[in-house]
Amino acid sequence: MKSALITGITGQDGSYLAELLLEKGYKVYGIMRRKSVVDYGNVEPIKEKIEFIYADMTDIVSLINAMKISQADEVYNLAAQSFVATSWEQPIATAEIDAVGVTNLLEAIRTVKPEAHFYQASTSEMFGLVQETPQTETTPFYPRSPYGVAKLYGHWITKNYRESYGMFACSGILFNHESERRGKEFVTRKITNAVARIKHGLQEYVELGNLDAKRDWGHSKDYVKAMWLMLQQEKPDDYVIATNETRTVREFVDIAFKKAGLDLEWSGTGIHETGKEKNTGKVLVKVNPKFFRPAEVELLLGNPRKAETRLGWERKISFEDMVERMVLNDMEMITKELAAQ
Repeated sequence: MKSALITGITGQDGSYLAELLLEKGYKVYGIMRRKSVVDYGNVEPIKEKIEFIYADMTDIVSLINAMKISQADEVYNLAAQSFVATSWEQPIATAEIDAVGVTNLLEAIRTVKPEAHFYQASTSEMFGLVQETPQTETTPFYPRSPYGVAKLYGHWITKNYRESYGMFACSGILFNHESERRGKEFVTRKITNAVARIKHGLQEYVELGNLDAKRDWGHSKDYVKAMWLMLQQEKPDDYVIATNETRTVREFVDIAFKKAGLDLEWSGTGIHETGKEKNTGKVLVKVNPKFFRPAEVELLLGNPRKAETRLGWERKISFEDMVERMVLNDMEMITKELAAQ
């Protein structure tokens, strides 16, 4: 039986990956930070099938201990301070976790079990001010946030350990991927949760930032399959995982409201319900400058051809299906909350 160690196991990607590995017969270990209140997050339904180890990305001794306990054949580093906006408020903490933390984990693997296969969660935010479109594995990086900069360090230190020590270390340059399990602080889940609340009369409108920002959005469940595939290859390499489709935040908003049975009318003074007299209907979406980034990333579009041809990876959940899943999930959650009151 193979064993796998997952950092960030309670998050969106960690939970989908844990489910995938359990289905494949792995012994799954998950790293958790010790808190005053234990929070299993997205793996709450399967927590009995996982062995948890208390450790922290900023504490190399705890990571060495985690490797000794798990003797993991595969290590997936999904732990991160992953909210771009927060990285401007906490740039040092972001660097310690997302950059130096990767080195700590690589050193722990090298010390305990150097033959283990390692996956680093890199990100399209490393491209930032994009130098070419679409972005591929050879596109120059130009990060535009402390998060992107820290992740770029993690990406390059992974490559360095691969080339310097002969370790099986891969980076997946994953473009935006969402799901029903995405945290509510992320714009996509913020939208779908707001849509559900508006539909149920619990909220009047949602405030957003740059509606014209373009992203390449896929579903997390498809993307964790790519992570696993990378570690099953004969040789380690880095791969872009994306859809090769770009959508604006505005498109996401439009589809989300439609899936909830609310059509929008776009105008210069706000975004209204359709069917109302122009500019007099109830405003459902407002643009608030405070949600704009200090340095905006306008366009991200990835070309996944290398992953498709070499890994045999394919995307199965479409953009519209992804948005629908998220909206219906939030609608169901709010219905349950109201019924419980």
